[in-house]
Amino acid sequence: MTLQIFVNAVIRTQDPKRPWARSMAVSDGRVVALDDEAEALVGTGTEAVDMDGAFLMPGLIDVHNHHSLAGAADLFECNFLPTDDVDTILETVARWSASLEPGAWVIGGSWGSGLFEELSRLDTLARLDEASGGRPVLLKDDSKHNRWVNSAAMALAGIDASTRDPEGGEILRDPATGLPTGVLIEAGGVLVERVVAASQGYSLKQMARACARGIEILHSYGVTAFQDAATSLQIMEALRHLDQSDALAAWVVSSMQVNDFIFGTTPLGEELVSRGEEFRTAHHRPDFIKIFLDGVPPSRTAAFLEPYLPDEHHAHDFAGHTTMPAEDLVGWLRRTAKTGISAKIHCTGDASVRMVLDAVQTIRGEGFHEAKYQIAHGQFVHEDDLPRFAALDVSADISPSLWFPGVIYEAIKTVLPLERATKMQPNRDLLDSGATIGGGSDWPVSVSPNAWEAIQGLITRADPTGQFPGTLWPEQAITLEEALACYTTAPARMLGLSDQLGTLEPGKAADFILLDRNPFEVEHSALAKIQTLQTWFAGKRVFQRA
Repeated sequence: MTLQIFVNAVIRTQDPKRPWARSMAVSDGRVVALDDEAEALVGTGTEAVDMDGAFLMPGLIDVHNHHSLAGAADLFECNFLPTDDVDTILETVARWSASLEPGAWVIGGSWGSGLFEELSRLDTLARLDEASGGRPVLLKDDSKHNRWVNSAAMALAGIDASTRDPEGGEILRDPATGLPTGVLIEAGGVLVERVVAASQGYSLKQMARACARGIEILHSYGVTAFQDAATSLQIMEALRHLDQSDALAAWVVSSMQVNDFIFGTTPLGEELVSRGEEFRTAHHRPDFIKIFLDGVPPSRTAAFLEPYLPDEHHAHDFAGHTTMPAEDLVGWLRRTAKTGISAKIHCTGDASVRMVLDAVQTIRGEGFHEAKYQIAHGQFVHEDDLPRFAALDVSADISPSLWFPGVIYEAIKTVLPLERATKMQPNRDLLDSGATIGGGSDWPVSVSPNAWEAIQGLITRADPTGQFPGTLWPEQAITLEEALACYTTAPARMLGLSDQLGTLEPGKAADFILLDRNPFEVEHSALAKIQTLQTWFAGKRVFQRA
């Protein structure tokens, strides 16, 4: 393979021993030398590429996304924004439905968490029925935990006034008639998701196409490695197929689902986890399980230490609950640690965070020190639990786009007292306590996987899009250097890939990006405007901005 030497560049290596370089030599998908050592290799049989002062850095690592869902949504689904009002959503559904065959499913999203009350009315259900032209509809909210479906979809799923709420979920009903309104909370949506899967599940070819499309979009934002945060058997089959076809242009770490109150996929738990090794390839690593330990605050399914605000459906002392008892959580962590499998655990309330820390304390005490544990989201952490992250070697998988001032924060303010709602994502305190924090987009829960929007928000604690005013707990701001680490070195450690990724140094993968400007020369309020001009994976250019 030709030895490529990138010269006259501004290279941020993210290696603390050598943070900056001007030249980099790449061969056979690896970085082989920097600076003088790289320039000394220029000669016959080499390709020197003059970067003309351009800024290069390691490929970004997204520690939490759902790439296949995003790819499928881009290819096959009806899309609208969480900031859209009901009228706009219905207009979009009507246009999309008109393009489909009669009886075809209308699948899409994402509706905003603040629309619960307006959507959970029979007159709104009637409007959705009309917009769909009689076709069954399933629309996901901005957390992807809840669903809005129409009458045709409920009929196919057998949901009517006599249907009981499933374990871990709720069917919202009209208080006067008891009829379902079409809003399904958590596992309530699985009743319909299973019907969709049975009637129009994706083939291996379609799933591979969805995965590949998701990765193409990630490349356009400079992402070359990521952790899929809720991986099904079908997704792992597609990833294996892509890598065996030399078409997987990213490092992917899978989190195999233990339980599921959202997607309606099968198999789950031990039946899925026991098969993970079948799908290991050069760039796909099925090294984690995924446990949903609670839901999300806006639907009052997150587990808190203190109660939610009371409403007509919940008592004054209701604080939510976890999806499993502590002993079951410990059991899962113990069994998987014995086989070398790590865990990503979804927690959005401080009670679920504490349960995880208690469980890991038990596991570490039993001698299991190699397993990696991530608390995903963890917007709310009790101050007593902050130092326990570092002490127990538990990482924080943060999702900045989900706690900027915005739609989700506005919804959380309606269910929690303001003084608690504002205390989200204690990143400064976590870092100061020695914890590792890694950035995850949770895309397509977030509108895009743009890490620069997240980096700006981590520094400013403000909405980088400018749609929502103010800041959220500005004392928890972090620095640019710390924010860059959240998308490079920190997630590389969290995923067990630090021997391959996170820095540009000899011996590591030649995964890097070319930016349109130097982040260290940009005002913090303008970081979100940074664009990726080129993305390189294993020494090959996989994205070029037109």
